[in-house]
Amino acid sequence: MVTRIACVGGGPGGLFFAALIKQADPSVEVTVFERNGPQDTFGFGVVFSDATLAAIHAADPVLRTGLAEHGRHWDDIEVRLKGQRIRCGGNGMAAITRKTLLQLLHRRAEEVGVDLRFSHDVPADPAQLADYDLIVAADGANSRFRDRLADVLVPEVEVATAKFIWFGTDYLFDGLTFVHEHGPHGTFAVHGYPISDSVSTFIVETDEASWRRAGLDAFDTAQPPGPSDEKTKQYLEKLFAEQIDGHELLVNNSRWGNFRTLRTRRWHSGNAVLLGDAAHTAHFSVGSGTKMAMEDAVALADSLLAHRDDLASALDAYEAARQPSVAKIQGAARPSLSWWEHFGRYHDAFEPTRFAFHFISRSIGKERIARRDPEFVERVVQDWRAAHEGLDPLDTPFREFGGRRLTAAELAALRSEGCLWLTAPETEAQLPETFGELAESLGDETPPDLVAVHGGTPLTRSLLAEQARLEHGVPVLIVEDTMDDDRAETLLLSGRADLVAGERA
Repeated sequence: MVTRIACVGGGPGGLFFAALIKQADPSVEVTVFERNGPQDTFGFGVVFSDATLAAIHAADPVLRTGLAEHGRHWDDIEVRLKGQRIRCGGNGMAAITRKTLLQLLHRRAEEVGVDLRFSHDVPADPAQLADYDLIVAADGANSRFRDRLADVLVPEVEVATAKFIWFGTDYLFDGLTFVHEHGPHGTFAVHGYPISDSVSTFIVETDEASWRRAGLDAFDTAQPPGPSDEKTKQYLEKLFAEQIDGHELLVNNSRWGNFRTLRTRRWHSGNAVLLGDAAHTAHFSVGSGTKMAMEDAVALADSLLAHRDDLASALDAYEAARQPSVAKIQGAARPSLSWWEHFGRYHDAFEPTRFAFHFISRSIGKERIARRDPEFVERVVQDWRAAHEGLDPLDTPFREFGGRRLTAAELAALRSEGCLWLTAPETEAQLPETFGELAESLGDETPPDLVAVHGGTPLTRSLLAEQARLEHGVPVLIVEDTMDDDRAETLLLSGRADLVAGERA
């Protein structure tokens, strides 16, 4: 029976778990070890989707109360591009300052009797906590516990190519806002959202080439946490001055990095178990990091209570309960992260409305977007009609074809004509080789005037198609096993394809 629990790390996930398990069973001794002080925090705010908080609210109302009393709520996403502001509604979200959330969780943990040890030398080895029945490693993405147990847990890290840096600002956005500015050194983009009545989060992304051209690569990111990149602060304040009405950026350990997507094959070893970012991460553009950690906390507490006398079974149950949903979020986050790795290309290629639709449809289709905001989708469709003699996407002729979705006979004919057929790879790591094959074929004396992309995954097909369309200026046919109206219209309206087809009816 578990009677003593050590929680290493006092972030939202660790604190929430500690409070939940202590509240459920006051006889259990629960200690949280946190290296920072109770008033210390890195970062600015955390954001949550309304549609995904049911399990957290059911476990304890602390977050719901905090968001209601201290947070900011919005429904619209706004995309700012080339002087226009495009809005898409139906995206209920809320945010709160990280410091406020931590203070609320501190208070909740103390109320139920958790022993909070701040400014503590945090253990990094299970042997240092041998007196505890269970060790919960909630020590973040750089977890030393996970690294110590790497042979058993098998962590894998995928590093994004885009650069990002996290600021705050005293400019108040109305809601989640994406701002894109093309400056003298390249294209930079902001994820901005309000987290209180006086502060917004202000995350900036760019590609490495633009980052280096702007001279923003001089700051020593290897130095201990604390100092911020003041040169970048000044550069971005100037670049985005009109967008934030001349307001200043606020720093808090603000320095450039590359997002690291972490997956861990196993989440526990012996009596040590991972929670939150120690076990998994998902790109911040999907706003799920803190939510996933708090959901981990709920599942771990539930599993321990359901298997009080069998720790191994409890940890197996926790892992079985959480890994599928985490994998689903990480799967949805990958197309989003990829979009941010290529947004400069989309900035140059698309007008504002198509750009916004391309962005919002990176993980979901036209019909789902229309359920959120039918007026936004109608605007996208009307723009298409205005450019194509009033015709709907699938009914619009293209070259010799009477519509944009090819018939089986038309598809068969293309296999024997001057169309380049490319098989998309199963992974993004294999795309450069296929890009090379594309470039070589298009460099022939008689290059193909149409590229057909099939195979692979939805993401690799789209990226290969965009390489042909946006980099080489060649029309693209995307072929999938099946192609319903929603998928077909999403590909066409977003500018990912010129023609579509399904292998099977």
